[in-house]
Amino acid sequence: MVVEIDKSSGFCFGVVNAISSAERELGNTDILYCLGDIVHNSLEVERLEALGLRTIDHEEFSRLQGKKVLLRAHGEPPSTYQTAERNHIQIIDATCPVVLQLQKKIHRCYEATRESNTQLVIYGKKGHAEVNGLVGQTEGTAIVIEKVEDLDKLDFSRPIALFSQTTKSLDGFRNIVSEIKCRISPDAVFNYYDTICRQVANRLPNIQKFASAHDWVYFVAGKKSSNGKMLFEECRKANPNTQFISAADEITERLPEFVSKVGVCGATSTPKWLMEEIAEKIKQVNA
Repeated sequence: MVVEIDKSSGFCFGVVNAISSAERELGNTDILYCLGDIVHNSLEVERLEALGLRTIDHEEFSRLQGKKVLLRAHGEPPSTYQTAERNHIQIIDATCPVVLQLQKKIHRCYEATRESNTQLVIYGKKGHAEVNGLVGQTEGTAIVIEKVEDLDKLDFSRPIALFSQTTKSLDGFRNIVSEIKCRISPDAVFNYYDTICRQVANRLPNIQKFASAHDWVYFVAGKKSSNGKMLFEECRKANPNTQFISAADEITERLPEFVSKVGVCGATSTPKWLMEEIAEKIKQVNA
């Protein structure tokens, strides 16, 4: 049996940067706080916690005084920086450059259009850390759209400016754009900005090609990863013999007789070491 790991899977640049920042700081200090899971992968979080990383939520963050806190790749709203300044917290800012650029773009749009009654719309997952940071750039006024059905929240007689969470699918974004174009009043202005990260978007065709080239696929991701959920569904469309797993110990049974080529791939939040561990487990169980 041949077991192959997808070379294009694994951490994106933003996650690599955040983890490198954490490791660098942990080399100089015993404890480093991180606001939220540094990556949506529990095993990688556990690895870093063993080095001294402590994951906190916003409530705990608001009570800290004079500590050092890492902001992960997803980014944060302005209120987080205001709290840090008030509580004398030293920020290690590991916000992904792509997310940071998007935050600035949305804020500029908000400042430029607030007088014209424009609705700022974000295509993304409601409550997701990145989306919360983006909504914060509009003083909480942006409308979050997860699917076409959510467009009923909009007033199509008023101007609309549409942005996207960086990890959403291009096809989904294009569907939203198309639907708004169909519904918006001829007298209302509609501007849309494709703000999807290409490093993430390009994984879709790559992972589809990889999945279809194997008899069986293990897709590896944390259960909290929205990018993982999206890529897994696309992977399964390309190859119905795709199984979602988060850890090597989930592999307990031999694969069917027809399987001779197995693929291991994952999300932008999946560490390479975990995919390698899973590849070894596949070989052991099927030896």
